[in-house]
Amino acid sequence: MSQDTQYQELKVILHAPTPAALERARHNAINLRREVPEADVRIIVNAQAVAAALDEAHPELDALTWVCPNTLARIDRESRPPLRLLDRAAVLEIAYLQRDRWTYIRA
Repeated sequence: MSQDTQYQELKVILHAPTPAALERARHNAINLRREVPEADVRIIVNAQAVAAALDEAHPELDALTWVCPNTLARIDRESRPPLRLLDRAAVLEIAYLQRDRWTYIRA
């Protein structure tokens, strides 16, 4: 298998439930995209990481960052562009993505 074929279908979820995990996920996403630019990467934030994502913009990665609507409601905040809002709870979205062959990494 060639390297191009090997990485063609790489789909990775970087799950960040805490501010420290969000920082790790961002570093992981940068490293992954540097090595495999065509990889599909999603940073999914919930719990305490949501406020951190809202408060600490990352121009290069915010468009890859998906926010849990349940956490937003609980902390009574709204998302901001280019952050993306999940259609359902982060835990459910992660389960569906894993079913669809995404690789899960807890940051």
